[in-house]
Amino acid sequence: MIDTAAAPCAAPVTVAEGFVPPPQRAAWRRLQALAAAPQPHLRERLAARDEARTRALTLEAAGLTLDATHQALGLPEWAALLALADESRVAQQADALRRGAPVNATEGRAALHVALRGSHWADAPWGKTINRAVRQELDRMLEAAERLRAGAWLGAGGEPITDVVNLGIGGSDLGPRMAVQALAAHAHPRVRVHFVSNPDAWALYDTLRRLDPARTLFIVQSKSFTTVETQRLTDSSRRWLADAGVAPERQAPHWIAVTAHPDRAAAWGVPRAQTFVFWDWVGGRYSLWSAIGLPLAVTIGRAGFEQLLAGAHALDRHAWEAPPERNLPLALALLGIWNRNFRGCPTHLLAIYSWRLGEFARHVQQLDMESNGKRVHVNGSAVAIDTGPIVWGGQGLDAQHAYFQLLHQGTHRVAVDFIGVCEDDTPLPTVDAHRRLVHANLRAQARALATGRNAEATAAALRAEGLEEAEVRRLTPHRTYPGNTPSNLLWLPRLDPFHLGALVAAYEHKVFYQAAIWGIHPFDQWGVELGKTLARTMDNSACP
Repeated sequence: MIDTAAAPCAAPVTVAEGFVPPPQRAAWRRLQALAAAPQPHLRERLAARDEARTRALTLEAAGLTLDATHQALGLPEWAALLALADESRVAQQADALRRGAPVNATEGRAALHVALRGSHWADAPWGKTINRAVRQELDRMLEAAERLRAGAWLGAGGEPITDVVNLGIGGSDLGPRMAVQALAAHAHPRVRVHFVSNPDAWALYDTLRRLDPARTLFIVQSKSFTTVETQRLTDSSRRWLADAGVAPERQAPHWIAVTAHPDRAAAWGVPRAQTFVFWDWVGGRYSLWSAIGLPLAVTIGRAGFEQLLAGAHALDRHAWEAPPERNLPLALALLGIWNRNFRGCPTHLLAIYSWRLGEFARHVQQLDMESNGKRVHVNGSAVAIDTGPIVWGGQGLDAQHAYFQLLHQGTHRVAVDFIGVCEDDTPLPTVDAHRRLVHANLRAQARALATGRNAEATAAALRAEGLEEAEVRRLTPHRTYPGNTPSNLLWLPRLDPFHLGALVAAYEHKVFYQAAIWGIHPFDQWGVELGKTLARTMDNSACP
């Protein structure tokens, strides 16, 4: 067992020192002036085929490609956004994070999740002690995953485990659940992975009723090992095993714990050898890369998990080393700030054109909204700007038949990230036809939302359909689309562990960069803690 207190040894950094609120920065004022000036419609920007603009707004990193040409801005706005990043000392704040400085200032600790995917670095800025601790625990976790995959992990009755049930909520569920679905094509056929996060009894029952207790193992994921929702699920699962004839004193082979407090897991009854740890400097929503990723390691194996970490690390290196104008996650952050603060987009939609990435929006929703849903600057003053947007979304093709009508003709201004996967390895003989249809819809929606169709073009289209002039006049207002909706097109070459790791890390860095510019703390979540505290004091009777 490693020392769970292993922590970065970095000089304190106070980001509040010398803090200047965003509206007082010269670049912010420049962006306000640009946003207030008349702007070309996106249909005009796209029709102009400005090669310099296209080059500036097309970026690559770790195999990902960002096409931001459908964003409602030109080179002057882009230059001002880059100046804002420089004036906001984004690079210096990123360096403090990777050195292990206590950037989680309200809790007095580092936010060093990047160290979880860089343990092979001989000269890592966080030091050799952390590297050794991370590598040691990673190897322990991956060894357990390989035993499960090989059928060598036996239940109390000597039967091999065939089903693994992950019990956890929030960051202990959303990241691993998303990644397991995304990489299901790489799953081992011998063992199945299930997730239960909600303490509603039906959530647990609906999973357990299909399983054989003698062949089921539970992973209890809880950083504190005191999360009440997870405790309820854990106690009921222990009762389920007992009712099936696996007495409490024989249940040890059916339990694994992942926590920052192994002593609490031991007191509950999980053997030390079956307890995997992570550290206080790993936030829950950033913990996929730690032992919290055990369900994913069971799904894709040691080699796959190492590739996930390699993809995230490649994106880390890009985020730290690429020049600002070619930095893909910084571009995502700056474009988001342009839309949130200067173009009046209170929400951000993730439109995902890959069925296997169906849980990605929920993961980013927690990552973004729990990090940047803040109303106080790092120096304690109230913000006078908009901070984190409302993040939502899901499957783009299904959404086209649900809420895309609002995007095209509603009164809300919504910024969109379209996410697509270039290659499709589905073993259907008609896979290419499916892929072409999916990609055509992604591109068509991005173009339609950007260009729209004005009244003149609408009237011409209706006349071309052979309608009488009176009917043309009547229908034109109803069939006109304002367009000018900004979007990114973000492409993965293929959905494999490496590129999924890069994708998730890109959004992690984006969230951090936005927090650095807004001057807020992204690594605490005191609002969540308030709700947890109050829940413990509530009358828990079922109904009024």
